[in-house]
Amino acid sequence: MASTPTRGTRNRVHVVSDVHGNARDLARAGEGADALICLGDLVLFLDYADHSRGIFPDLFGEENADRIVELRTARRFEEARALGRRLWAGIGADRDAAIEQAVRRQYAELFAAFPTPTYATYGNVDMPPLWREYAGPGTTVLDGERVEIGGRVFGFVGGGLRTPMRTPYEIDDEEYAAKIEAVGEVDVLCTHIPPEVPELVYDTVARRFERGSRALLAAIRRTRPRYSLFGHVHQPLAPRMRIGATECVNVGHFASTGTPWALEW
Repeated sequence: MASTPTRGTRNRVHVVSDVHGNARDLARAGEGADALICLGDLVLFLDYADHSRGIFPDLFGEENADRIVELRTARRFEEARALGRRLWAGIGADRDAAIEQAVRRQYAELFAAFPTPTYATYGNVDMPPLWREYAGPGTTVLDGERVEIGGRVFGFVGGGLRTPMRTPYEIDDEEYAAKIEAVGEVDVLCTHIPPEVPELVYDTVARRFERGSRALLAAIRRTRPRYSLFGHVHQPLAPRMRIGATECVNVGHFASTGTPWALEW
C-alpha cells in the first residue's frame, strides 16, 4: 500500500467491516488503495453460516453451536442464554481465561494482516482493552475521534448498543450519542452500526431488526456528511440509501465476501 494520501492527489480508500476471522482476505484488502479502514467485528465467536467455525464451537462442539443458532434465530433468547449458562458452567472459573485466550489467537493473526496505514474502530463483538496490545505502528485505532485522510475528515465511532445478545462491546445509548457528538462535523462518518432506519437495520437472512443508532441518524441529518459508512447488518434489506445530502453505505459482510468497498475522490 502507498502512504497516506495527500491533498491534491487522486485518493482511494478501501473499507471493510465484520471481518469475523477472515485474515486471508484481510491481508489483501488494501491492495491498490492508499489506506484501509476497518469498522470492526474482527472476532469470530460463532459463524451463523458455518457452525463449525469460531470460538463457541471450538469450546463446545458443532452440535451445541447448531442448537444455539437455532434458538437465537427463533428469538428464543432466554433459552439460548440458559443453554449458554449450562455449557459455560462446565468450564467454571476458567471461562474468562478461555475466551481471552481464543480472542488473543484471533487478534494476533488479524492485526498482523492489517496493511499500513489502517484506521480501525471497534465492533460490538470486539474486546477494546486488547487492541492496544496488537495494533502495530501502522494501525490507528479511533473511537469518538477524527482523522484527516487525503484532505477529507473522517470520524470514527465504534461499538454497538445494548441488545439481548449481550455481546462484549455494547454500550448505553447516551454513551454512544456522546461519541457521535464528540466527532462533530466530518466529511465521512465511519461507524460499526448503521443509523436507525428500518431498511438499513433489517437483516433479511436472520429475519430480524438489528440495533441502529438514532443519535447517528440525527447527526447525519444535522451535519450532512458526504458519506455514512457502516457494517454490522450482514444481509441488509437495503445496502445503501440516501438521507438528504448523505450517501449511507453498508460496506458489506467482509467475512463472506472478502471484498472491500472502495471510496475514491
